[in-house]
Amino acid sequence: MARKIGVIGLGNVGAAAAHYIVANGFADELVLIDKRVEKVQADALDFEDAMANLKNHTKIIVNDYAALKDADVIISAIGKIELEDNQNDDRFAELPFTRTAAKEVGAKIKAAGFNGVIVVITNPVDVITSIYQEVTGLPKNRVLGTGTLLDSSRMKRAVARELKIDPQSVYGYNLGEHGNSQFTAWSTVRVLGHPITEVAKKAGLDLAKLDKEAREGGFKVFRGKKYTNYGISTAAVRLALAVLNDSRTELAVSNYRPEWETYLSYPAIIGRDGVVERLDFDLTDDEIKKLGKSAEYIKTKFAESR
Repeated sequence: MARKIGVIGLGNVGAAAAHYIVANGFADELVLIDKRVEKVQADALDFEDAMANLKNHTKIIVNDYAALKDADVIISAIGKIELEDNQNDDRFAELPFTRTAAKEVGAKIKAAGFNGVIVVITNPVDVITSIYQEVTGLPKNRVLGTGTLLDSSRMKRAVARELKIDPQSVYGYNLGEHGNSQFTAWSTVRVLGHPITEVAKKAGLDLAKLDKEAREGGFKVFRGKKYTNYGISTAAVRLALAVLNDSRTELAVSNYRPEWETYLSYPAIIGRDGVVERLDFDLTDDEIKKLGKSAEYIKTKFAESR
């Protein structure tokens, strides 16, 4: 069966995700959709020009929502990046634009008869993921966002750099909103098999500083080039591949948590049906309080956007 992925929104992030997919042959068919017709057609032609120098071939389809009917995964990368350039480093600055765009795109996805999994990058991701689920009517487990998958990666990078080790040797998560109310759940973090609290004491790590670095890492990249694309596109494609391959991988993604009555980032097992199992960690009382605060913030913003 052909592997088919859709990418909606060919800005810096969407284009980077599409290139990653094409260059690695992750899909047999790739549907690219963007209102900027010349831009998306140019990207498609650019990808086709690369085919002769790649080991794999990908069929490119442009601006055809009907072609999404039998897609396995749709990646939503719609956005208006210039709105992120604000003094408060607030991802909700995009909401007035993205909530309208998501409702429009979601309706078209529903009309196409799509029944796969939607992976949302679009900011503010927890609220936009909620909107997509509501508009498309897809089961909650089939609509998920990249959430703090990238923020957790930033935490691992920060910790690993201090200890001079490979980031893949750091295990653990940032939880809550993909935004300013997120936090590193240090109770989940282990380094080379040891609890981070033990490692921090021996190595003199400042966990509060590292938490801040993970939370604000995206804005540091943004200030340097006015957008972020490689880290987030890699996270989104990894999530899409977990669905395509039914890999049942443990990832921190924005998924619906009934106990909080909202989408927020918390580790879940990702497979062919999206979220195939929700996980529960033995968090500290302080971490539970932070998670609750983050959940309330997301719910408030979602209610305002409906």
